[in-house]
Amino acid sequence: MTTNNENMGTGKKSNEIFIGKKPLMTYVTATLVQLANEPIVIIKARGKSIPRAVDVAQIIVKRMDTLGYKIDAVKLGSESVKSEDGRIRNVSTIEVAVSRVSS
Repeated sequence: MTTNNENMGTGKKSNEIFIGKKPLMTYVTATLVQLANEPIVIIKARGKSIPRAVDVAQIIVKRMDTLGYKIDAVKLGSESVKSEDGRIRNVSTIEVAVSRVSS
């Protein structure tokens, strides 16, 4: 069982969704569940997962339009990562903020 204290060291906030290699709808569902509890959710990805993060945000905003969500802010950046062969590489990153439309 994981407690909040154990998660404190990882730096992951409750309103962040990290995109990886799982099926697309897994991330859409996870984001919608978080949006039910949080006013804003940050979808984060880097490298080859960036198109999937954009797809998740677009599905929530365009296909779930009756629920009233919008894209707030998009942050682009890069991180320096040490590869397996020991070289430093730059990896692109994206953060997409999705929130409820205030009425």
